[in-house]
Amino acid sequence: MRLDRAVDVYLRHVTIERGLAAHTVAAYRRDLAGYVGWLADRGVAEIEAVSAELVAAFAADRASAVPLPAASSLARLQSSVRGLHRFLAQEGIVETDPAAKLRPPKLPQRLPKALTIDQVERLLAAAGPEPGADTVADAAGLRDRALLELLYATGARVSEVVQLDVDDLAHGDVLRVRGKGSKERIVPVGSYARAAVAAYLARARPGLAANGRGTPRLFLGMRGAPLSRQSAWLIIQRAAERAELTAHVSPHTLRHSFATHLLQGGADVRVVQELLGHASVATTQIYTHVSVDALRDVYTTAHPRAR
Repeated sequence: MRLDRAVDVYLRHVTIERGLAAHTVAAYRRDLAGYVGWLADRGVAEIEAVSAELVAAFAADRASAVPLPAASSLARLQSSVRGLHRFLAQEGIVETDPAAKLRPPKLPQRLPKALTIDQVERLLAAAGPEPGADTVADAAGLRDRALLELLYATGARVSEVVQLDVDDLAHGDVLRVRGKGSKERIVPVGSYARAAVAAYLARARPGLAANGRGTPRLFLGMRGAPLSRQSAWLIIQRAAERAELTAHVSPHTLRHSFATHLLQGGADVRVVQELLGHASVATTQIYTHVSVDALRDVYTTAHPRAR
Protein backbone atom coordinates (compact mmCIF):
# COMPACT_ATOMS: atom_id res chain seq x y z
CA MET A 1 0.00 0.00 0.00
CA ARG A 2 1.28 3.44 -0.88
CA LEU A 3 2.20 5.68 2.03
CA ASP A 4 -0.32 8.40 1.20
CA ARG A 5 -3.09 5.81 0.93
CA ALA A 6 -2.09 4.30 4.29
CA VAL A 7 -2.25 7.73 5.92
CA ASP A 8 -5.72 8.36 4.47
CA VAL A 9 -6.98 5.04 5.87
CA TYR A 10 -5.57 5.86 9.30
CA LEU A 11 -7.01 9.37 9.38
CA ARG A 12 -10.42 8.03 8.39
CA HIS A 13 -10.15 5.59 11.30
CA VAL A 14 -9.33 8.25 13.91
CA THR A 15 -12.05 10.52 12.53
CA ILE A 16 -14.94 8.09 12.23
CA GLU A 17 -14.22 5.22 14.62
CA ARG A 18 -12.33 7.05 17.35
CA GLY A 19 -14.22 10.33 16.94
CA LEU A 20 -11.21 12.59 17.42
CA ALA A 21 -11.76 16.33 17.18
CA ALA A 22 -11.24 18.01 13.81
CA HIS A 23 -8.25 20.07 14.97
CA THR A 24 -6.58 16.91 16.37
CA VAL A 25 -7.05 15.10 13.06
CA ALA A 26 -5.67 18.15 11.24
CA ALA A 27 -2.55 18.04 13.44
CA TYR A 28 -2.10 14.32 12.65
CA ARG A 29 -2.47 15.09 8.96
CA ARG A 30 0.25 17.78 9.06
CA ASP A 31 2.64 15.57 11.02
CA LEU A 32 2.17 12.57 8.76
CA ALA A 33 2.48 14.66 5.60
CA GLY A 34 5.94 15.67 6.80
CA TYR A 35 6.76 12.04 7.61
CA VAL A 36 5.63 10.81 4.17
CA GLY A 37 7.60 13.59 2.49
CA TRP A 38 10.74 12.66 4.44
CA LEU A 39 10.39 9.02 3.39
CA ALA A 40 9.70 9.99 -0.23
CA ASP A 41 12.95 11.97 -0.31
CA ARG A 42 14.68 8.68 0.51
CA GLY A 43 12.91 6.74 -2.20
CA VAL A 44 10.34 5.06 0.05
CA ALA A 45 6.81 5.12 -1.35
CA GLU A 46 5.27 1.90 0.03
CA ILE A 47 4.33 1.38 3.66
CA GLU A 48 5.77 -2.15 3.60
CA ALA A 49 9.23 -0.70 2.89
CA VAL A 50 9.35 1.30 6.13
CA SER A 51 11.77 -0.27 8.62
CA ALA A 52 12.50 0.36 12.28
CA GLU A 53 15.81 1.89 11.20
CA LEU A 54 14.03 4.40 8.97
CA VAL A 55 11.61 5.37 11.72
CA ALA A 56 14.52 5.87 14.15
CA ALA A 57 16.41 7.91 11.56
CA PHE A 58 13.36 10.12 11.00
CA ALA A 59 13.00 10.75 14.72
CA ALA A 60 16.71 11.56 15.06
CA ASP A 61 16.59 13.86 12.04
CA ARG A 62 13.67 15.83 13.44
CA ALA A 63 15.23 16.00 16.91
CA SER A 64 18.35 17.65 15.45
CA ALA A 65 16.55 20.07 13.12
CA VAL A 66 17.48 23.74 13.07
CA PRO A 67 15.87 25.59 14.72
CA LEU A 68 15.45 22.94 17.39
CA PRO A 69 11.75 22.06 17.72
CA ALA A 70 10.05 22.10 21.09
CA ALA A 71 9.89 18.83 23.00
CA SER A 72 6.09 18.98 22.85
CA SER A 73 6.18 19.26 19.05
CA LEU A 74 8.54 16.29 18.78
CA ALA A 75 6.37 14.26 21.13
CA ARG A 76 3.24 14.97 19.10
CA LEU A 77 5.03 14.15 15.82
CA GLN A 78 6.30 10.84 17.15
CA SER A 79 2.88 10.06 18.57
CA SER A 80 1.38 10.54 15.10
CA VAL A 81 3.95 8.20 13.54
CA ARG A 82 3.52 5.56 16.26
CA GLY A 83 -0.27 5.72 15.93
CA LEU A 84 -0.10 5.23 12.17
CA HIS A 85 2.13 2.16 12.28
CA ARG A 86 0.36 0.61 15.28
CA PHE A 87 -2.98 0.89 13.49
CA LEU A 88 -1.65 -0.61 10.26
CA ALA A 89 -0.14 -3.56 12.16
CA GLN A 90 -3.32 -4.15 14.18
CA GLU A 91 -5.41 -4.13 11.00
CA GLY A 92 -3.07 -6.64 9.31
CA ILE A 93 -2.14 -4.19 6.57
CA VAL A 94 1.52 -4.73 7.46
CA GLU A 95 3.09 -7.66 9.31
CA THR A 96 5.11 -5.73 11.88
CA ASP A 97 5.13 -2.34 13.58
CA PRO A 98 8.43 -0.57 12.76
CA ALA A 99 7.67 2.20 15.27
CA ALA A 100 7.04 -0.14 18.21
CA LYS A 101 10.34 0.76 19.92
CA LEU A 102 10.14 4.48 19.23
CA ARG A 103 10.14 6.37 22.52
CA PRO A 104 8.98 10.00 22.61
CA PRO A 105 11.08 12.65 24.34
CA LYS A 106 10.32 13.13 28.01
CA LEU A 107 8.38 16.34 28.46
CA PRO A 108 9.17 18.63 31.38
CA GLN A 109 6.25 18.72 33.79
CA ARG A 110 4.92 22.23 33.82
CA LEU A 111 2.55 23.07 36.61
CA PRO A 112 -0.48 24.97 35.29
CA LYS A 113 -0.70 28.60 36.31
CA ALA A 114 -3.76 29.38 38.40
CA LEU A 115 -5.10 32.68 39.68
CA THR A 116 -5.90 33.22 43.31
CA ILE A 117 -9.57 33.47 44.29
CA ASP A 118 -9.14 37.23 44.78
CA GLN A 119 -7.63 37.58 41.30
CA VAL A 120 -10.49 35.62 39.76
CA GLU A 121 -13.04 37.85 41.47
CA ARG A 122 -11.26 40.95 40.16
CA LEU A 123 -11.18 39.48 36.66
CA LEU A 124 -14.89 38.64 36.71
CA ALA A 125 -15.82 42.06 38.05
CA ALA A 126 -13.77 43.74 35.34
CA ALA A 127 -15.65 41.85 32.61
CA GLY A 128 -19.07 43.29 33.46
CA PRO A 129 -20.76 46.37 31.98
CA GLU A 130 -19.54 49.71 33.27
CA PRO A 131 -22.03 52.06 35.02
CA GLY A 132 -23.70 54.40 32.55
CA ALA A 133 -22.63 52.37 29.50
CA ASP A 134 -24.65 52.78 26.32
CA THR A 135 -26.83 49.95 25.02
CA VAL A 136 -24.11 48.39 22.85
CA ALA A 137 -21.45 48.50 25.54
CA ASP A 138 -23.93 47.19 28.09
CA ALA A 139 -24.75 44.20 25.88
CA ALA A 140 -21.08 43.44 25.38
CA GLY A 141 -20.41 43.72 29.10
CA LEU A 142 -23.26 41.39 30.01
CA ARG A 143 -22.04 38.86 27.46
CA ASP A 144 -18.43 39.09 28.60
CA ARG A 145 -19.35 38.67 32.26
CA ALA A 146 -21.53 35.64 31.46
CA LEU A 147 -18.74 34.10 29.38
CA LEU A 148 -16.09 34.43 32.09
CA GLU A 149 -18.44 33.37 34.88
CA LEU A 150 -19.34 30.24 32.93
CA LEU A 151 -15.70 29.42 32.13
CA TYR A 152 -14.72 29.64 35.79
CA ALA A 153 -17.89 27.98 37.13
CA THR A 154 -17.56 24.90 34.92
CA GLY A 155 -13.87 24.60 34.10
CA ALA A 156 -14.88 24.06 30.47
CA ARG A 157 -12.47 24.67 27.63
CA VAL A 158 -13.07 27.87 25.71
CA SER A 159 -13.77 25.81 22.57
CA GLU A 160 -16.51 23.98 24.49
CA VAL A 161 -18.11 27.16 25.79
CA VAL A 162 -18.25 29.00 22.46
CA GLN A 163 -19.94 25.92 20.94
CA LEU A 164 -22.72 25.88 23.53
CA ASP A 165 -26.29 26.30 22.32
CA VAL A 166 -28.97 28.05 24.33
CA ASP A 167 -30.69 24.67 24.78
CA ASP A 168 -27.61 23.29 26.54
CA LEU A 169 -28.64 25.40 29.53
CA ALA A 170 -32.16 23.99 29.72
CA HIS A 171 -31.30 21.62 32.55
CA GLY A 172 -31.69 23.80 35.63
CA ASP A 173 -28.41 24.12 37.49
CA VAL A 174 -26.34 21.87 35.22
CA LEU A 175 -24.77 22.37 31.82
CA ARG A 176 -24.38 19.89 28.98
CA VAL A 177 -20.86 20.22 27.56
CA ARG A 178 -19.59 18.58 24.38
CA GLY A 179 -15.91 17.88 24.84
CA LYS A 180 -13.10 16.25 22.89
CA GLY A 181 -14.17 13.47 20.59
CA SER A 182 -17.79 14.72 20.81
CA LYS A 183 -18.07 13.20 24.29
CA GLU A 184 -20.76 14.82 26.41
CA ARG A 185 -20.56 15.49 30.12
CA ILE A 186 -22.84 17.20 32.61
CA VAL A 187 -21.30 19.94 34.76
CA PRO A 188 -22.99 21.81 37.63
CA VAL A 189 -23.29 25.58 37.28
CA GLY A 190 -23.11 27.82 40.34
CA SER A 191 -25.54 30.58 41.21
CA TYR A 192 -23.23 33.44 40.14
CA ALA A 193 -22.78 32.01 36.65
CA ARG A 194 -26.49 31.21 36.34
CA ALA A 195 -27.39 34.78 37.27
CA ALA A 196 -24.85 36.23 34.82
CA VAL A 197 -26.08 34.03 31.97
CA ALA A 198 -29.73 34.85 32.78
CA ALA A 199 -28.96 38.57 32.63
CA TYR A 200 -27.18 38.13 29.31
CA LEU A 201 -30.06 36.10 27.84
CA ALA A 202 -32.67 38.60 28.95
CA ARG A 203 -30.92 41.92 28.28
CA ALA A 204 -28.20 41.36 25.69
CA ARG A 205 -28.55 38.28 23.49
CA PRO A 206 -31.87 39.26 21.83
CA GLY A 207 -30.33 42.50 20.57
CA LEU A 208 -27.17 40.74 19.38
CA ALA A 209 -29.20 38.03 17.66
CA ALA A 210 -31.21 40.67 15.78
CA ASN A 211 -27.99 41.77 14.08
CA GLY A 212 -27.40 38.32 12.57
CA ARG A 213 -29.17 35.63 10.61
CA GLY A 214 -30.20 33.48 13.55
CA THR A 215 -28.16 30.83 15.32
CA PRO A 216 -28.76 28.61 18.33
CA ARG A 217 -25.31 29.43 19.74
CA LEU A 218 -25.38 30.86 23.26
CA PHE A 219 -22.62 33.45 22.88
CA LEU A 220 -22.80 35.87 19.98
CA GLY A 221 -20.54 38.55 18.58
CA MET A 222 -21.66 42.12 18.06
CA ARG A 223 -22.88 41.30 14.53
CA GLY A 224 -24.98 38.36 15.68
CA ALA A 225 -22.62 35.62 14.51
CA PRO A 226 -21.39 32.89 16.90
CA LEU A 227 -18.56 34.11 19.11
CA SER A 228 -15.19 32.68 18.03
CA ARG A 229 -12.43 31.29 20.23
CA GLN A 230 -10.21 34.22 19.22
CA SER A 231 -12.87 36.73 20.27
CA ALA A 232 -13.30 34.96 23.61
CA TRP A 233 -9.53 35.14 24.13
CA LEU A 234 -9.57 38.89 23.47
CA ILE A 235 -12.46 39.36 25.90
CA ILE A 236 -10.44 37.68 28.64
CA GLN A 237 -7.35 39.72 27.80
CA ARG A 238 -9.27 42.98 28.01
CA ALA A 239 -10.80 41.98 31.35
CA ALA A 240 -7.34 41.05 32.69
CA GLU A 241 -5.99 44.45 31.67
CA ARG A 242 -8.88 46.27 33.34
CA ALA A 243 -8.38 44.16 36.47
CA GLU A 244 -4.67 45.11 36.38
CA LEU A 245 -3.55 41.50 36.58
CA THR A 246 0.14 41.23 35.83
CA ALA A 247 0.07 37.44 35.37
CA HIS A 248 -0.60 36.07 31.89
CA VAL A 249 -4.29 35.23 31.70
CA SER A 250 -5.73 32.98 29.00
CA PRO A 251 -8.97 30.99 28.68
CA HIS A 252 -7.12 27.97 30.03
CA THR A 253 -6.06 29.99 33.09
CA LEU A 254 -9.67 29.94 34.26
CA ARG A 255 -9.83 26.18 33.69
CA HIS A 256 -6.65 25.72 35.73
CA SER A 257 -8.02 27.99 38.45
CA PHE A 258 -11.28 26.03 38.54
CA ALA A 259 -9.45 22.74 39.10
CA THR A 260 -6.96 24.14 41.59
CA HIS A 261 -9.59 25.86 43.73
CA LEU A 262 -11.75 22.73 43.80
CA LEU A 263 -8.85 20.59 45.00
CA GLN A 264 -7.80 23.19 47.55
CA GLY A 265 -11.38 23.17 48.80
CA GLY A 266 -11.24 19.41 49.38
CA ALA A 267 -12.75 18.00 46.18
CA ASP A 268 -11.77 14.45 45.23
CA VAL A 269 -9.41 14.29 42.26
CA ARG A 270 -11.72 11.84 40.44
CA VAL A 271 -14.62 14.25 40.75
CA VAL A 272 -12.45 17.00 39.26
CA GLN A 273 -11.44 14.59 36.50
CA GLU A 274 -15.09 14.06 35.60
CA LEU A 275 -15.85 17.78 35.68
CA LEU A 276 -12.89 18.62 33.44
CA GLY A 277 -13.65 15.79 31.01
CA HIS A 278 -10.21 14.21 31.31
CA ALA A 279 -9.99 10.69 29.91
CA SER A 280 -7.37 9.72 32.51
CA VAL A 281 -7.04 10.71 36.14
CA ALA A 282 -3.29 11.04 35.53
CA THR A 283 -4.00 14.20 33.53
CA THR A 284 -5.95 15.67 36.44
CA GLN A 285 -3.37 14.76 39.06
CA ILE A 286 -1.01 17.49 37.85
CA TYR A 287 -3.31 19.90 39.71
CA THR A 288 -2.63 18.10 42.98
CA HIS A 289 0.97 19.35 42.73
CA VAL A 290 -0.36 22.89 42.69
CA SER A 291 -2.34 22.21 45.84
CA VAL A 292 0.69 20.66 47.55
CA ASP A 293 2.74 23.73 46.66
CA ALA A 294 0.03 25.95 48.16
CA LEU A 295 0.02 23.87 51.35
CA ARG A 296 3.79 24.08 51.56
CA ASP A 297 3.70 27.87 51.21
CA VAL A 298 1.12 28.18 53.97
CA TYR A 299 3.10 25.83 56.20
CA THR A 300 6.35 27.70 55.63
CA THR A 301 4.70 31.01 56.41
CA ALA A 302 2.63 29.93 59.39
CA HIS A 303 4.64 27.32 61.30
CA PRO A 304 7.10 28.84 63.79
CA ARG A 305 9.76 26.18 63.12
CA ALA A 306 9.22 25.65 59.41
CA ARG A 307 12.06 27.88 58.25
